[in-house]
Order: sequence, then structure tokens, then C-alpha cells
Amino acid sequence: MLSRAADAIYWLNRYVERAENVARFVDVNLNLLLDSPMGSTQQWKPLVITTGDLPLFQKRYGEATADAVIQFLTFDPEYANSILSCVQLARENARSVREIISSEMWEQLNAFYFMVKDAFHGQDLSQVSNLQMSDFFAEVKLASHQFAGVMDATMSHNEGWHFGQIGRMLERADKTARILDVKYFILLPSIKDVGSALDELQWIALLKSASAYEMYRKCQHRITPQSVAEFLILNREFPRSIQFCLLEAERSLGQITGTPPGIWTNPVERVLGKLRAQLDYITIEEIVHQGLHEFLDDLQIQVNSVGEKIFKRVFRTGSDRVSNSLSAKSDQHSVTNSKLITQNSPSSCCTKSPTTPPTATLVL
Repeated sequence: MLSRAADAIYWLNRYVERAENVARFVDVNLNLLLDSPMGSTQQWKPLVITTGDLPLFQKRYGEATADAVIQFLTFDPEYANSILSCVQLARENARSVREIISSEMWEQLNAFYFMVKDAFHGQDLSQVSNLQMSDFFAEVKLASHQFAGVMDATMSHNEGWHFGQIGRMLERADKTARILDVKYFILLPSIKDVGSALDELQWIALLKSASAYEMYRKCQHRITPQSVAEFLILNREFPRSIQFCLLEAERSLGQITGTPPGIWTNPVERVLGKLRAQLDYITIEEIVHQGLHEFLDDLQIQVNSVGEKIFKRVFRTGSDRVSNSLSAKSDQHSVTNSKLITQNSPSSCCTKSPTTPPTATLVL
């Protein structure tokens, strides 16, 4: 497989997952808004803060009203992490590997793109109800699920498919952490409500936005902040928990490199295995003692570090072969022309140009 193809499939899946998770990100705020007595500005500014893009938002929109934040995160074509931009970038990456992906994948992604592009076309978002917006975000989540299902059912589960899985799972782990962080920020102005009926309603809304409510109820009878955080961070069976995502990403990386579980032969395997092992042995009590926000912030940095090393060690240009870079235990990196994931701040989102790097052979 060519490195440019692995790169495109990785980002194709990462962008589709990002679009879905931004929809979840905004939808959780819409659900929380229904039960919260706080004002609109108090509710929506924290949402932008947790994306790491508050300065950009303020420069372009000013005050963080509901309409401005929804426009920024959903339909803004100039914001690289908006839902519209993510689906468009996913489509461009898919176009570059049409000969590798199935026609069904391409058709599903095209339908996804036009659904988002045409939504509320020409309408003022102030005239769109919260229920209509929530229905739209449900459609985004469904389209993402349909794409994942079509890919799993129509694409060979070879190296390309596993690169896609790694992209999807790293993105999902990062965004699950951010969804939890939204709740943290929203409660800051109203610490008196912690433990109240309102607090429980907010945690239920968060679980539902992560499609976790029913699965949570199967293993927990009461809604408590600690048990919700434990479920979304440490549960090994729920497919949107951070621990599950890291386990699946590590499994797919092992399928690509051929390295047995529990062993690392390159920096990518080492940093991912170290992060997964950290979650294997940490308890929710230790997380709470450290501080939930601080733990999630550090976790996002480490997840982004995995993506950073994938680009430095795997998606290489020129005549470099991935087999050589993956087998080298030294941490020396060659200079490449492809844009890497960068971590500018603990909360910043990762973006990547869809430009295809020069062709290189991927030998695994």
C-alpha cells in the first residue's frame, strides 16, 4: 500500500468521526440548555473554550451566542473543524483513493456531504428551533454510523482498513474527553447545583449525547458524576469509552506492524501502549483526586501525541519505507513534506491539509 493511500484513509475516517463528534459536542449543549437556568452566553462560551479555538471565534463572531457558536461549529466553511469542513475534507480524501475504497463508501460519503451542505440552506439559524437542530445532529450521527458500517462491510480488512480504524478511534477518544469537559466547564459557574436534580439531568443528557445512557444503566443503577466519568473513561466494553478506543487503536496498529500485544518496536507503539496501560491501572478515585479536567486535558495531549508520532514515523515521503521507520527504536525523525498533526495547546483540535504528499511505498 502507498503511504499516500494510508494517509488518506486514516484522515478520511478521522474527519468523518470528527464531524459526528462535533455534532455530539453541540447536541449535548442543546440538551443541557433545556434543563439549565443559566443564560445563553454562559452556556455557549464554554463550548468554544473546550475546542481551543476561542480566539479565532471571538475575532470572527464576537459574543458567544447560541446562533454564532452553532454556525461556527457546524456550517462555517472557513473553520477547519466545523461539521461542513470535516465532511468536505473527508470527501476530498476519499476522492484521492477512489481506486481503493468501495463504490458504496464513496456514495455514502457523497450523500453525507450533500445532506450537511444543503441543511437549512438560506435560513437564518435564529429561526431554527432547538428541536430542528437536534434532529439535524441526529442525522449527522446516523450518516457517520452508516459510513462506518458500509466501510466495515465492503472494504477488505487489510492495512488500509486498520489505518482507518486507528484514525477513527484516536478521534473518538479525544472527543469523548471533550464531551466530558463540556460538562465540567458548564458546571463551573453553578457549583451550588452539584448533586442536585438539575445536576443529575445534566449527566443524563451527557450520557445520551454519547449514546451511552442505556449501556450505562445496564451496569449502574444511580447517576453520579464519578460513575459516569468512570464509564466513559475506563469501561473496556463500551465502544465510545476512551479505554475501548485506545485498545482498538492499539490492536489495529499491531495488525499493521505484526508486533505481538504488550511489546513495542517503535515510538508509535510505545506511546500508544503506555497510554493504554495507564488507563489499565488507574482508578476513578485517582482521576478524581488528580482533578477530572486536569486528567482529561493531559489525556488529550497524549492522544494527540500518538497522532503526531504516526505522521512522523509512518506517513513518510520520498523513498523512505514505513517498514524501516516502524522497526527503528531510535526517536530520530526524517523531515517530510506532509503536514503533521500539531499540538498548540492542551485543548486545541488537530487539523490537517487534504493535500496528498508525494507517493511512497508502504511495506508492512
